[in-house]
Amino acid sequence: MKATTLHLLAAGAAKGLVQSLGGDFEREAAVQLDATFGAVGAIKAKLDAGAPCDALILTLPMLERLAEAGTVERDSIAALGTVRTGVAVRTDDPKPAIATSDALREAFIRADELFLPDPVLATAGIHCMKVLEQLGIGAEMAAKLRPHVNGAAAMAALARTTSAHPIGCTQVSEILYTPGVGLVGMLPKAFELATVYAIAVTRHAAMPGQARRLAALLTTGSDSQRAAAGFESA
Repeated sequence: MKATTLHLLAAGAAKGLVQSLGGDFEREAAVQLDATFGAVGAIKAKLDAGAPCDALILTLPMLERLAEAGTVERDSIAALGTVRTGVAVRTDDPKPAIATSDALREAFIRADELFLPDPVLATAGIHCMKVLEQLGIGAEMAAKLRPHVNGAAAMAALARTTSAHPIGCTQVSEILYTPGVGLVGMLPKAFELATVYAIAVTRHAAMPGQARRLAALLTTGSDSQRAAAGFESA
């Protein structure tokens, strides 16, 4: 029997978790998983434009609003976990101190490039810009910014750059699954961003049963797999 296709639209933060469990789901459900990942705003735009979607992964507040609008099934909303925003460098580069406001400010100022997700559409990109302003270095960092469509693209670019002192800022989950970069640590408490992501089945899903099976797998997987993908208990 030819495999059917389940369409998933997902925030980039969930890519590592989906990839780690997606093969198991395809085998168990006899379904091909067609997953599209991107910045939260970009994924919402795809949904609004009518892209095929059986299951949707976005921030929990956004899914709750979509439930109110009748776009997703409210009883299907399930939290995947919390993802924090962190700082990254290339794998072989020394890790700067970032535990305090002064240390984080110095790490950013010392960098000759700052790789980040879309500062308009991506959760972590928007937050990173706020952090720079809070640190009083928004204008100083403007020429060093290297924005990309999402965190995955930003971290891949960080891994490839040949500049002397690059740095990155995005969701921890996107840092962990990108070869060539390493996690320095979470943003200090004063600048912390902890985002709860969730999955939901869309109201007009072509495969609602399989979409619920995918949600169950992603939300009840082993703690070690979820931690490896950058997710903490919500």
